[in-house]
Amino acid sequence: MSPIWKRIMASLPQFTSPDSGEKNDGRILIVGLGNPGRKYAGNRHNIGFMALDRLSEAHGLSIGRVQQRSLVGNGRIADQALFLAKPQSFMNRSGEAVGSLARYYKISPADILVVYDELDLPFGSLRLRQKGGAGGHNGMKSVIQHLGNDFPRLRLGIGRPPGQMDPAAYVLQDFRSQELPLLEEVLNESVAVIESFIRDGVDLAMTRHNKK
Repeated sequence: MSPIWKRIMASLPQFTSPDSGEKNDGRILIVGLGNPGRKYAGNRHNIGFMALDRLSEAHGLSIGRVQQRSLVGNGRIADQALFLAKPQSFMNRSGEAVGSLARYYKISPADILVVYDELDLPFGSLRLRQKGGAGGHNGMKSVIQHLGNDFPRLRLGIGRPPGQMDPAAYVLQDFRSQELPLLEEVLNESVAVIESFIRDGVDLAMTRHNKK
């Protein structure tokens, strides 16, 4: 190639794919955990999916594109570019999908919020945390295996199972009809927490929303 053509080519804009090694441009990733399929749609274990659906409905976003073993949507909330994702690799392998998305879009763990169910919180309560362990949650164990511990998470309480019921069976039960009004409140509050995280950052969102 002649020196003139080299100068011309160098002056042209360079287009790269999201997986080209470019750094993330400030986007964040909101992930809801759950199991794919109609069979599991109403389960307590799927409250993370429900929260993401409620968020997308509130902002007119669509989560329907299949990418990196997830259903994905993208848009803007509070003028922040973001992705929404529901892993389709089943709960216990959620980290495979989340890790793949993080690598593809070059998003650091600090910019990934994971929303999931928590047995050790009473039903109706929410807790936002900057980082932490899995607390026995198999989906979070998988995510931590792929991202490490240092990513924000929003825990949505579902309470402990009654009597001697196996927790594994309890989380795969649908919410009871009498629980649905409180579930509505929890999902609406989860949207407010996520919006605050997006707009204000994790520290301020924790201060505002981690109430007894």
